[in-house]
Amino acid sequence: MAESVDAPGLGPGPFGGGGSNPLVRTVRGGTVRPGAVGGGTARGGSSLKIAYVVPRYGTAVLGGAETAARLLAEHLVALAGWEVEVLTTCALDALSWRDELVPGTEELAGVTVRRFASAAGRAADFHPYSGLLLQHPEQATPEQAERWVDKQGPCCPELLEAVAGSDADLVAFYPYLYYPTVRGLPLVADRAVLHPAAHDEPAFRLGAFIPVFERARALVFHTDSERRLVTSRFRVAQARQLVLGAGVVGQTGDRQAARVCTGLGDRPYLVCLGRVEAAKGTSLLAGAFAAYKERRPGPLALVLAGSIVDPPPAHPDVIVTGPVDEAAKWGLLRDAVALVSPSPLESFSLSVVEGWAAGLPVVVNGACEPTREHCERSGGGLWFTDYGQFEALLDRLVGSVGLREELAGRGGRYVARHFGWPTVVDRYRSFLEQVARHR
Repeated sequence: MAESVDAPGLGPGPFGGGGSNPLVRTVRGGTVRPGAVGGGTARGGSSLKIAYVVPRYGTAVLGGAETAARLLAEHLVALAGWEVEVLTTCALDALSWRDELVPGTEELAGVTVRRFASAAGRAADFHPYSGLLLQHPEQATPEQAERWVDKQGPCCPELLEAVAGSDADLVAFYPYLYYPTVRGLPLVADRAVLHPAAHDEPAFRLGAFIPVFERARALVFHTDSERRLVTSRFRVAQARQLVLGAGVVGQTGDRQAARVCTGLGDRPYLVCLGRVEAAKGTSLLAGAFAAYKERRPGPLALVLAGSIVDPPPAHPDVIVTGPVDEAAKWGLLRDAVALVSPSPLESFSLSVVEGWAAGLPVVVNGACEPTREHCERSGGGLWFTDYGQFEALLDRLVGSVGLREELAGRGGRYVARHFGWPTVVDRYRSFLEQVARHR
């Protein structure tokens, strides 16, 4: 990971730096933590209260950005001892945003979670409207772009009221794309920390997101590639910035149970984690793998494990499991030949980092700058941009245990160096203290 320079507008990079004892100031006659809003109550030491605003939240939510937000929240509580709350909707499904959970407050892994019912989920005409608008997103009028945000959902005015009324020192929004961030961040811009989870998709170029990025007090990125993308479009030099990534802890999993539940038997296999969706590259991967098997018959299989949006054509060597639990996921990772991330649109890709944590080499889509950046910097993965490269790298991986072990070892060292949770939390905590101190 390249270092983020500690300069005006920029925060500490991934190799540390920038932290000092927080200053104490007086507001309305009372001593409060640095950055605390007027009327806040001191919680002692350098402890801050952080609120995360996300469109959905919980262990049942499998989205990459939402999972990264949940893990950050949980580890801030566990490792930093900070008070953390989450403001979210009652939705689990990002396609409909329908309310599935009960509104109210609960505690999950030490994090206070406050859920609010949405006034509207995804509009019935969102997809045709979006399809036309995003053909030329730069030409959309402000009214059309704002309508796109509302139609996409989830529209939750009660959540916005909670954001405006939060007594948190800092309010973190994750990711940039949805109504809670677009409508909520301007309400608390002076203490807003934006985790964009941005990639170069058509919606990124809608004008509705300009005030979201340019009014945030601070920005936290997954990779340098994401940071370059954002700074190339938005005027964000005034905001403190951190390239953080995400933490990971490898788990053992149950290899045999994973093989039994997928029907793999003793076959070698590649594994792909995440939504089975054309936009995530799984249709591309399934098609390339089917072509590979025509030219290279044999026992090798492909496992697609995740929520199914666009199922690929049936193929005897392609196994689509649907969502899997953590034990099955790590069991699949522990016994695979390699992890494949075919998505061209990622800001980080937790699955790539998990693959290395599980001792696998990884294969990524060369069109995705963040995942290719991981491979280039770690030396732990290969990438393809066409079928010929896909076939050649699979031949090399399948045919050489030594190559697989070398790539996996490099990737594992990269993850241990940059993405262990104590390292991530220490850097994140130092950065947030700086942001709060300089409000």
